[in-house]
Amino acid sequence: MFTRGRLARRLVQLYAGLALYGASSALLVRSGLGLEPWNVLHQGLAERTGLPIGVVLTLVGAAVLLAWIPLRQRPGLGTISNVLVIGLAMDTTLVLVPDAHGLTPRITLLVGGIVLNGAATGLYIAARFGPGPRDGLMTGLHQLTGVSIRLVRTGIELTVVATGFALGGTVGIGTLLYALAIGPLAQVFLRVFAVPPASGDSTAVAIAQPRGAILRP
Repeated sequence: MFTRGRLARRLVQLYAGLALYGASSALLVRSGLGLEPWNVLHQGLAERTGLPIGVVLTLVGAAVLLAWIPLRQRPGLGTISNVLVIGLAMDTTLVLVPDAHGLTPRITLLVGGIVLNGAATGLYIAARFGPGPRDGLMTGLHQLTGVSIRLVRTGIELTVVATGFALGGTVGIGTLLYALAIGPLAQVFLRVFAVPPASGDSTAVAIAQPRGAILRP
């Protein structure tokens, strides 16, 4: 019973974290002050295709997941859920939250979105159900090339920001603030939401988090 209760907590954390991650990304969109790196790309593609940004996020996540095949990465429940849940939560929040007018409301949405993103990151990473598709790409390239995770991640994020910006995605002070704040925030919330490992936890769906990696949807 104790193990079932632990598993239930992990599942709640996983899906609450993913839903809140999508909601936090929507708040950053509504602030108009800059997005996290991958959502700069998603927004740029949404501008070009006319698709909702959450749908683009889901499609890009699925495409990145296909890149795992030659990289020999193993998806977990969290990986698949990441692809399916975050985009839906993001588009739903965008329907509910209107554009902000005036600097103070925009800054409020920006700061609130970044803090909520940090909390959401801590929630679903601590659930330990496997990496998101974009982090699997990062760790897979690291293993394939031998280049450090830091350099691989930096290269990927610079590439997606530059591509997204060229396509019309929003880069601004929020992009820089997010880059500076998300690491410390995620570290704090990972401690807050940590679920102690138990021998009864299923290894079929829980895959070890690569050392030094922070999941990104």
